[in-house]
Amino acid sequence: MVQVRDLADLAVGAALESHGYRRRPEPWNSEEVSYGVSCPKQVFAAAAGGRPCNIHVRVQGGLNVRYALLFRDFLTADRQAALAWGRFKARLAGSVPDLADYGQIKAGAQEVLMLSAERWATAAGWCPPRCPCHGEPVDNR
Repeated sequence: MVQVRDLADLAVGAALESHGYRRRPEPWNSEEVSYGVSCPKQVFAAAAGGRPCNIHVRVQGGLNVRYALLFRDFLTADRQAALAWGRFKARLAGSVPDLADYGQIKAGAQEVLMLSAERWATAAGWCPPRCPCHGEPVDNR
């Protein structure tokens, strides 16, 4: 994930594109809902034939930044949850070839996983890390 102050700043996209990444055109790659709030984003993928990856560009301090960091940190802290999530995604990818359907099914399951992540965050006293570039905390609503 890359955090930016403003998605309208074309420098990050231009830098990624100059290294061969391509902007994902699908509508779900320009907006996501985190905690019931619509949040803008951009997603870049590797060039055709390159190692598959998605680079998410989000606005610093956005709820979707907190969501992504909590998701990562929870799965890092809870090995059983990480293994279960991996098995779920592998089975889903093997049985749902349509990318839009895959995303919709995954989103519902992710909401359930995030309930456990929020409980873990409260019990562990987890807070999002500060942005390394600016030392600013992400929104912790």
